[in-house]
Amino acid sequence: MTQQIIKNSLNEKKVCLIIPTYNSESTIEYVISDCLNYSENIIVVNDGTTDNTLNIINKFQEQISIVSYPKNKGKGFALKQGFKEAISQGFDYAITIDADGQHFSADIELFVNELKKNENAFIIGSRKFTNSNMPEKNKFANRFSNFWFTIQTFKYLPDTQTGFRLYPLKNFKEFKPLTNRYEAELEMLVRCAWHNVKIVPIFINVFYPEKENRISHFNPKKDFLKISILNAVLCILALIYGYPSMLIRKIF
Repeated sequence: MTQQIIKNSLNEKKVCLIIPTYNSESTIEYVISDCLNYSENIIVVNDGTTDNTLNIINKFQEQISIVSYPKNKGKGFALKQGFKEAISQGFDYAITIDADGQHFSADIELFVNELKKNENAFIIGSRKFTNSNMPEKNKFANRFSNFWFTIQTFKYLPDTQTGFRLYPLKNFKEFKPLTNRYEAELEMLVRCAWHNVKIVPIFINVFYPEKENRISHFNPKKDFLKISILNAVLCILALIYGYPSMLIRKIF
């Protein structure tokens, strides 16, 4: 499928791209430029960056939409602002892609193909954890997250922490996450599962540069604690609301 055919397919299905970014001055220009090969509709959300990221984004202001605010509020908040902008522009779906350069824009074709087969699905790009450069902390965090997702929903996903996803925006118009930070992406998956939104994983490619060249705002101790607290809350909510909701929706 050529780049123009992918652009046409995205336009036909009313799909935009959302790139949330925080302090990614070394990669954001490449990510935006690469995404422009596949989409004419890109929303970049500047989540209170303090480096040169915003100046780089502004170089593309004639080609993209920019949502920006001065204080960092977290990825969950950034995604919510991106969804709001996408809905206001009339889009039905949004593909989110991280600003750190680890995803391949060419894989947008995989989402397009899957969307044609599964309209209204929540499509999750799943990384292959056999990648030799993938940090061990990432592998452990994902196994940990996958385990609790299964407990909370009775469903299995191979990658619950990926940022490369296609969101059916109608399911997120009124979404109010418990957290505005990194762990909001997990919460979105769990709550969609409770509401019987079809979740479809697809395998994607991923690039991990050498350790000294990686961009990561993940704090192993702090963020792992936040994820653990969120999982504890979600387990309680699963008993009170999630399990009964899934059962009732299945029956009726």
